[in-house]
Amino acid sequence: MAATTMTRIKLYILIFFAALCLPLSFVIWRTYAGVAQEELGQLRFFAETLLDEMEQELAELVRREEGRSVEAYGHTLAPMGQPIQSSPLAEPPRETFILGYLQNNPDGSLQTPLVDDLRQVPASRRALVAQLQEANRIFNQKKYALLSGAEPEKPAPIVKKQEAPAQKSFADRYLTPSEGKPAKGALGQKSVRVEELTLGQAANVARDEAWRAKERSAADSPAPASATAQREEREQTRRLQSAGRDSESAPAGPAVEAGAHPRFQVEIAPLQSVFIDDGRVFIFRRVAINDRIFRQGFVLQVAPFLEHLARTHFDPHPMAGFSHLRLTVLRGGQPDAPAPEVEPIVAARTFPAPFNFIHASVSGNGAPASAARRMLHAALIALGAIVVLGLLAIYQSVRAVVALSERRSQFVSAVTHELKTPLTNIRMYVEMLEQGIAATPEREQTYLGIIGSESARLSRLINNVLELSRLEKKQRPVHMQPGRLADLLAEVRAVMAPKLGQDGFELIFQADGLPDFAFDREALLQILINLVENSIKFGRNEAQRHITVSARVVQAEVQIAVADTGPGIARGALKKIFDDFYRADNALTRTTSGTGIGLALVRKLTQAMGGRVTAANNAGPGCTITVSLPLSAT
Repeated sequence: MAATTMTRIKLYILIFFAALCLPLSFVIWRTYAGVAQEELGQLRFFAETLLDEMEQELAELVRREEGRSVEAYGHTLAPMGQPIQSSPLAEPPRETFILGYLQNNPDGSLQTPLVDDLRQVPASRRALVAQLQEANRIFNQKKYALLSGAEPEKPAPIVKKQEAPAQKSFADRYLTPSEGKPAKGALGQKSVRVEELTLGQAANVARDEAWRAKERSAADSPAPASATAQREEREQTRRLQSAGRDSESAPAGPAVEAGAHPRFQVEIAPLQSVFIDDGRVFIFRRVAINDRIFRQGFVLQVAPFLEHLARTHFDPHPMAGFSHLRLTVLRGGQPDAPAPEVEPIVAARTFPAPFNFIHASVSGNGAPASAARRMLHAALIALGAIVVLGLLAIYQSVRAVVALSERRSQFVSAVTHELKTPLTNIRMYVEMLEQGIAATPEREQTYLGIIGSESARLSRLINNVLELSRLEKKQRPVHMQPGRLADLLAEVRAVMAPKLGQDGFELIFQADGLPDFAFDREALLQILINLVENSIKFGRNEAQRHITVSARVVQAEVQIAVADTGPGIARGALKKIFDDFYRADNALTRTTSGTGIGLALVRKLTQAMGGRVTAANNAGPGCTITVSLPLSAT
């Protein structure tokens, strides 16, 4: 029955565990998904910050170039009232990604601040000037193609893959995502602005026009523009002038005030970019002076520039360890070298004009674990341990209750049998005496002795049951009185003498020189009788039949040891034999009568007197049960 009950309890625990794991697993999954999204939101935030820093550097570069004086693209400057001085662009650029500065004149000729005269180029700058001349020649071809009616090349918007809407992160619940904000159209000025130049400054900008028209080289001079191209050039000039008048309300052309030097109003358009070839881009502004358009700017080397952005804004940060930055060049709205994305993109941006040919994206499989994830790990480990330990504790408690119930049931059966056996013997010998079967006085005395022994046995059994019941209810008072153990041992011998003689046991006492100490006489007497009787019960079939009761003082304790020569106790049962109603399951216990309360009563009585009891097998046959009591003052 106990096995069936435990099987049913195991099934119930498994069902409960499964029912608990299903919703708990869903909660854990949702929690981890939320934590992962928060980590991704953090990664996206810092990726956007990184792209903002890149865009800030581009904006500073644009502001620097837009702030340059229009005459800075000549080799010298002619400030009013001051001596002629060199242009700040007369030296090669410090940035490795800028090839050089140049001015494309209305007739297509080149002017660069690196040299004063293109006919006399220093040897150290010939290679650089040659590259600028080549860039100017290619730009002229593109410029006249545009003037002939072709539309300028504009990068098309990047088409992103349609993604399923993700759940809002913590930041998204409070701030509008950057994708929803309007993108910037340009990093610098958004419309034409008007500035004033002195006559000398204007002449300095176009000072080489006269001789360039006569002496420009074939490599530096494109074919003359067609009549249609010239008309387009004049039309663009008029549009620039019209835009300048709308924004500044000032006419384009010389303005002379009374008593002042004549001044020119120049119209400066925002920076724009045109590809020279796959690796170089001409970033320039249009400058309109008196119906003439000059294009001033610099040649940007794309690959070194992208490397500079990555090295400056991405590589030094810890983000480079778990994410990747990809900078691509857009030609016709598509990257030059498309590559399959192996990682999800967390942030992407095409920078505003004039750098709208650069597309940046940050991708990564995951961000570093946040503090919330570590706390979640710890909480789940603690929760799992609590659930497992709780279920194990429930199982062990139920198992102990079922085992105790089973032992109680066996105890009732055993007590019934133990009570029935002495009563049967008593009744049988009384009937034999009544019928005169005992023919001699000696036989009558034998029968009477057996009746007395069985009566004492019955009395001890009843006393044990009553004593155990009082101890469990804490109704058994303990009377600690000083006394001599030798007197108590003599009483034990007198009580157990018939039983010892009947089964052929020798009882040996070793308690000489033991001082008096305080103990409950009735409790200790019952303890020793139970231990001796237990040794007789399980050792009557052994060849050697010795029971030794010894006592000694060890560290303020009186240790009373009862050693026998019986079969001993199984190792797994040494700690269980003092449990209530416990009997070891072996062949000997199945053939030996008993109730399972004798040793339990020994433990409870010993603890009531403030002591403890232990059991151990001997080196030879038998086992030893030791009762340790405190040595109290007499």
